[in-house]
Amino acid sequence: MAVGVPENDVFAAADAVLARGERPTVERVRLELGRGSPARVGALLDQWWEQLAGRLRGETRLPGLPTEVAQAFVAIWQQATLLAQGVAEQALAAQRQVLMEEREQLAAEQEQLRQEAVRGRLLAAEAVAARQAIEIRLGDLEQLLEQRLTQIDDLRQQREQQGSQVDEARQDAVALRQQLQDSRAQAEQLRLDQEHYTKDVENRAFREIDRAREETKGLAAQLKEANTQLLLTHQALQTSQTALTEAREQGAETRAQATALRPQVEQWRQVAAQAEEQLQAVQQRLQVTQTELGTVREHAAAAQARAETLEQHLKQLERPTRARKAPSKDR
Repeated sequence: MAVGVPENDVFAAADAVLARGERPTVERVRLELGRGSPARVGALLDQWWEQLAGRLRGETRLPGLPTEVAQAFVAIWQQATLLAQGVAEQALAAQRQVLMEEREQLAAEQEQLRQEAVRGRLLAAEAVAARQAIEIRLGDLEQLLEQRLTQIDDLRQQREQQGSQVDEARQDAVALRQQLQDSRAQAEQLRLDQEHYTKDVENRAFREIDRAREETKGLAAQLKEANTQLLLTHQALQTSQTALTEAREQGAETRAQATALRPQVEQWRQVAAQAEEQLQAVQQRLQVTQTELGTVREHAAAAQARAETLEQHLKQLERPTRARKAPSKDR
């Protein structure tokens, strides 16, 4: 936008517009000039209107004319001046309105430019912060890259060390296989020995149980017989006592018979007590035999568990060996 238009050029352009019979306005004067800012042309156009009024007042003096003619011409000229002033004031008001609108538009554009400048500064600050963050991130990535390279070197060294460890592990696996075979043979032999021992103990225990059962049956029969005799004796004693009550006159003889029967009753009681003691002894031996049988079964279960433990240990030893073989094939 052009600035600094000379006032003479503006005044001449306004005279040219007025000479064409048009009202001089900012846009018409600018169009006549072909340049100039609206503010500059508007301010100079206000000065032109003021000078135009003075010029019109200076031209009221008309020398060399008759008085009536001069007065009539002055009256007409005054009316024309008043009309021109009214038109000029209207044009000036319109120009002022246009100027105010242009000033408001310019202020709005300045505010928009200010806001855009603020946004630009914010964007610039964000860009600087983003650049700093990127630089920091780049530094972190470079450090991470160095750490990864260091880790790669460490992994290479570990791989080389693991290669030697794999060879040693293979040798250990061969030795462990031999030990495993020996352990399996020992476990199998131990299992066979344990089975033979268990069978012998079970057979012996079964024989003891059968013998104890037979003895128990004999003692039970003796006890039953003793109980029967005791019952008969008790019945005879009761019969004797009844007879003693009924026949008091035969008291001496009956008391003698009762006295004779008492030792026999005591003898049968002793026999019954001995039979019970023997039965309890047989039952105790039976319990001992059952306890020994349980112990033998526990030993057999422990031996079987040791054999299973040895087999699991063998499988665990074989798994690392297979795992080590697999990476060696991949290489």
